[in-house]
Amino acid sequence: MHRLGISIYPNKSDRQKDIEYIEKAHSYGFSRIFTNLLFIDDNKKDKSLEEFRNLANYASSLGMEVIADVSPSVLKYLNIEYKDLSPFKQLGLTGLRLDMGFSGNEESEMSYNPYGLKIELNMSSNPKYIENIMSYLPNKDNLIGCHNFYPHRYTGLSRKHFMETSLAFKEYGLRTAAFVSSNNAAFGPWDVNEGLPTLEEHRFLPIDVQAKDLLNTFLIDDLIISNCYASNDELELLGNLNKDLLTFKVRLIEGIGSVEKKIILDELHFNRGDVNEYMIRSTQSRVKYKGHLFEPINTVDINRGDIIIESSQYEHYAGELQIALKSMKNSGKSSVVGRIREEELFLLDYVRPWQKFKFELL
Repeated sequence: MHRLGISIYPNKSDRQKDIEYIEKAHSYGFSRIFTNLLFIDDNKKDKSLEEFRNLANYASSLGMEVIADVSPSVLKYLNIEYKDLSPFKQLGLTGLRLDMGFSGNEESEMSYNPYGLKIELNMSSNPKYIENIMSYLPNKDNLIGCHNFYPHRYTGLSRKHFMETSLAFKEYGLRTAAFVSSNNAAFGPWDVNEGLPTLEEHRFLPIDVQAKDLLNTFLIDDLIISNCYASNDELELLGNLNKDLLTFKVRLIEGIGSVEKKIILDELHFNRGDVNEYMIRSTQSRVKYKGHLFEPINTVDINRGDIIIESSQYEHYAGELQIALKSMKNSGKSSVVGRIREEELFLLDYVRPWQKFKFELL
């Protein structure tokens, strides 16, 4: 089951706004909070920790978990030994995210803490990091992973590295998380504010498109909004997102027939196993609607992202739904009945053979 999270930075925000944001997120089904212990003001250390404790306790009262970013230097600053994590339990935290790791055995020992605190590992480093930790036989029940986020443009992860590091964690059966970036937010943990995604190619994309892409890798369990404060619309988009099935947002042409509209919006589609480079083919509709007369409509030339339903002039192909992967000449027999949202066109490259998908109106 996929979970949603938000991020809160008490050292840079207003407590009442944080509370209101947590309540809104919770109402949309969010159940995780990421926060940060890396930036504690030395002049008001006790006050900062008390604010963290109040935040965690309030979130806990709503059934939300709170995981805080820490590092070896933070533990040293707070006079906490990695073998005794009770101070973090007293702060009301659910877990610790290790922004900077130890040698491997320390992480393993931390996973056996008697408080059930989750030890969240940084997924964005070399895959050998998790391999090293696993060689020390940690308690996998208390071990999870989460990627980094990147406020500076062009510093986010490449897809290739993201996939390699995520796969390394998934091969051990660990729960994983990554960050999506609000386009409404004003701040994150640092002063630089050029978006805050995990993947560089997600920077400035609509938040639901970022989320769809991460989920469609089949390597990420939880999605966390990294910056504050996401808009109500963004929270609602993620809250209502189908997290188990890739769902494309589409526009349909005016005058589309009722059967064609039903095929697009009501049916569960799939990409045939015998894939080709020109189109994604979902063929069950031609079986279900066999015998229906599909008149050719809007037989314009075809562009990438167009949704096609074959007319009865194509005989046994009649009623087949296709998504164009390339531009093609129209024979005059193919009806171009809709188009996928422009920001989602890149997702077509990652639809697997036999993968199921749906459409919804934009």
